Amino acid sequence: MLNADPLLQRPTLVTTALLARALDGLRPQVTSPVEMWQRLTEHYVVDLDAVAALLPADEPETHWLSSRD
Repeated sequence: MLNADPLLQRPTLVTTALLARALDGLRPQVTSPVEMWQRLTEHYVVDLDAVAALLPADEPETHWLSSRD
């Protein structure tokens, strides 16, 4: 995340409806969730908890233990 520039005015997205609209608008332009986070935090002031609730979480791949004989 970049250091915030206090002199740069950025739109504020703290409500779920506005955040969802911004996510829908950015989806065609980004290729990964990491890039989505970067775009949001570079261009908007966002509620990070709300963003985390709207973006799907990356689930780790299941690692199965070998069976005992």
